[in-house]
Amino acid sequence: MERQGQRQRFGADGWVAVERHGFVAELVLDRPKAMNAVSTAMADSLSRACAELAADRSVRAVVLTSTHERAFCVGADLKERNSFTDADLMRQRPHTRAAYTGVLELPVPTIAAVHGFALGGGFELALACDLIVADGTAEVGLPEVSVGVIPGGGGTQLLPRRVGAARAAELVFTARRVRAAEAAQLGLVDRLVADGQDRDAALELAATIARNSPVGLRAAKRAMRLGHGLDLRAGLELEDGAWRSVAFSGDRAEGVAAFNEKRDPDWPGE
Repeated sequence: MERQGQRQRFGADGWVAVERHGFVAELVLDRPKAMNAVSTAMADSLSRACAELAADRSVRAVVLTSTHERAFCVGADLKERNSFTDADLMRQRPHTRAAYTGVLELPVPTIAAVHGFALGGGFELALACDLIVADGTAEVGLPEVSVGVIPGGGGTQLLPRRVGAARAAELVFTARRVRAAEAAQLGLVDRLVADGQDRDAALELAATIARNSPVGLRAAKRAMRLGHGLDLRAGLELEDGAWRSVAFSGDRAEGVAAFNEKRDPDWPGE
C-alpha cells in the first residue's frame, strides 16, 4: 500500500506521525537517523499521538510502522541516556512509561509491522500491540540485562503472556536476539511475510479487522485484555459485562439487519 503523503506529525521534531487509511490509522515511527531510538522527545510525541488516536471514535484499528529500512525501533536512546545524571533518568521515566502505556492502552485492535531490528524498547512497543506481523529481516529481543537494566517498557509482563513464563525467562536472562524464522516458531511474532511486505500485510490485516463493528471490536479487546490472568469465573463475569455493553447498541441492530438482508453493514459506531 502506497504512503498517502498526508501525515499529522507530533512533537517539535515530528518523529512520530499518523496517516489515515479510511478507518485504519497508521502510527509511524519516523526518526530514521537514530533508527527510531526512543528519546524523551520521541516518547512524548508517541504519547500525544496515542492520546489523539484513543479519543478518535472513527478509528477502528491502528498499525504501528517504521520508515527506517533496517529497523523497526532499536529501543531506548542510549546516547541521550549516557548524558543523564541519576536524577535526569528518574525524571525521564514517566515520559517513556507513558509512551509504552499509550500504545498498550489504545482501545482498538493494534498491529505492529516489524522489519529489521526490534530490540529492547523497540520490541516492547511491538509487544504492546495485539498482533505482530514481521518480514524475514526481523530480529527481535530484549537485551536489557546485558547493559545493566531490565525490560522496563512492559517486556517482563507482556512477553510471558505471549510465550509463557519459561520461554520468556530464557529470552530475557540470556538477552539473545531472535531472527524472524525462529521468532515465528516461538510465537514472538504472529505472521511472517516476505521481505519488505510487513507494512502492506499489516495494513491489509487491519483493513479486514476494520470492516467489523467498531463497538464490538472495542468491547472484545477490552474483555480480552482485562480478563487475562483472572480466574475463569471472574473472566466470564467480565465478558458478560462486555456483552451487555454491546447487546443493545446500534451496531448490534445494524449487524443483525445486514445479515438478514444479505448486505454489508453500515456501522453507526454506537
